[in-house]
Amino acid sequence: MSSEKVPVRIEVNERTFDLEIPAHHTLLDVLRDDVRLTGTKECCAEGECGACTVLVNGEAVCSCLVLAIEMDGRQITTIEGLVSNGQMDPIQEAFVATGAVQCGFCIPGMIMAARQLLSSNPHPTRAEIQEGLAGNLCRCGGYSRIVDAVAKAAESLR
Repeated sequence: MSSEKVPVRIEVNERTFDLEIPAHHTLLDVLRDDVRLTGTKECCAEGECGACTVLVNGEAVCSCLVLAIEMDGRQITTIEGLVSNGQMDPIQEAFVATGAVQCGFCIPGMIMAARQLLSSNPHPTRAEIQEGLAGNLCRCGGYSRIVDAVAKAAESLR
């Protein structure tokens, strides 16, 4: 791999970062290594598990699949960006309240996928929740509690 570095300006959680990064670095690389936001997890590095899900302009994206240099001018939201004035997002609160957090590895990606789902469909059915989270895998098998958490969050948004 080339060690050529390129300038990139990215906006993460409403903060602008001017960086010099290797052109081949993914958004996940930059979030974890350069911006030091480690809530976004690296797992499969192939876009299969959803652990690295972030929002790019409000859409759920596997950050391991996109190059950071492609993010110029886009707004990126990570799990850390959901906290506002010290308050967790209602989805985060629902995950805690329903016991949906087990090992925690998949949870940031699940919450980000749920955030995108509830932004586009604030009143999903259980089937729609399952469909909305379909690209995110949980190794612990806590799917029923995760679906319960998203349903609870949807109720709190009404």
